[in-house]
Amino acid sequence: MPANHAPKEPTSHSLSLSEELLAETYDVLRRIASRQLGRQRPSATLNTTMIVHEAWLKLSTDSGRRFADRNHYLATASRAMRQVLVDHARRKLAEKRGAGAEHVNIDDYQIPGSTAETQILDVDAALAALARKAPDLERIVECRFFAGFTVEETAHALGRSVRTVERDWARARTYLAEFLDSQT
Repeated sequence: MPANHAPKEPTSHSLSLSEELLAETYDVLRRIASRQLGRQRPSATLNTTMIVHEAWLKLSTDSGRRFADRNHYLATASRAMRQVLVDHARRKLAEKRGAGAEHVNIDDYQIPGSTAETQILDVDAALAALARKAPDLERIVECRFFAGFTVEETAHALGRSVRTVERDWARARTYLAEFLDSQT
């Protein structure tokens, strides 16, 4: 790997995941989770608190994980929230497909249109394809779409200029739209 692309080593000023960090950012994380839930139909099994806590648990399982600063933590937490939402959508779809229930003839029933769960999984598949092509664009989509960050918040969290984020956000949206259109 070229020296200019080497991952940052944690500095003495980097933050470890702790309950103190969670307490400092809890309200911000709840706003991020709330934005995500606002895009979906209400769910009895998914709420703001659950998303925040599940994301924190995902991050806390790696005791060696360090964050350069608060914004790095928030950007990483937005990725964890994406994973929580995708996992939830997969479980919901598995339940709808039967998950041990008695099978019936599909011709006897109407098939509903796209659900929030399938939309999340479609976006996740598009992001996985985008990550293979341009990982830097994936991080911008996670911050903008999954965390609901503004362009300025995204630029700050990822250490990029506002103009770069605006340009890359437009590129990412175009790629995602083309990918999703090709899947239908």
